[in-house]
Formats: sequence, C-alpha cells, structure tokens
Amino acid sequence: MTKFDFNDGNGPVPAHQHSNGGGWVADTAYVDIAAYIGLDALVFGDARVFGNAQVFGDARVFGNALVSGYALVSDDACVSGDVEDDDTSEDIFIEMNGKRYKLVEIA
Repeated sequence: MTKFDFNDGNGPVPAHQHSNGGGWVADTAYVDIAAYIGLDALVFGDARVFGNAQVFGDARVFGNALVSGYALVSDDACVSGDVEDDDTSEDIFIEMNGKRYKLVEIA
C-alpha cells in the first residue's frame, strides 16, 4: 500500500498518484478520471473533484470540498469544506495570498 504525507497533521495516509496529471490523491478522496490533478497538486480528506475540473500548481483541495465542472484551482490556492455539526449545511473556503474567503451562495 502506497502512503503519502499531505502535511495536514495525520502523517502518511494511503494515497495514489492520479492517472491524469500525477498529483497525489488520498484514498479517502474522490477524483474523476477526466479531472486533471497536476504533479504538485494535492487532493485529500473527503474532498471530491468531478468532471473536467483542474487542480494544478501547488493547489490543495481538502476537507469536504467539492470542485466540479470546468473549475480551475491553481497556484497556491486552497479549497476546503467543513460540514457543520448539524450536517445540514456546508461551508466552503478558498484561501489565496494568505487570506481565507468563505463562499456564500446567493439564491
């Protein structure tokens, strides 16, 4: 079993390199075969990457984050998601240039 340390405090965990781009994906995460995970990009935790989304550069997708469609996550961007205690809503965060932003859905 191959393991990789995502430097998230959990130590080395079971992981694999994605077939499209070679980036590391924890076995607890899910990435569609069509999605691109660049060589230096990381997907871990319970994150999910669907469709033709691309994660590259030193970007990280983790927690309960969902990246889909034709989304691009690049450079040093971090996308994370945290499910609240009541499991009825999800907060998604994007970190860029040392600042953390919460995404808000406007109906």
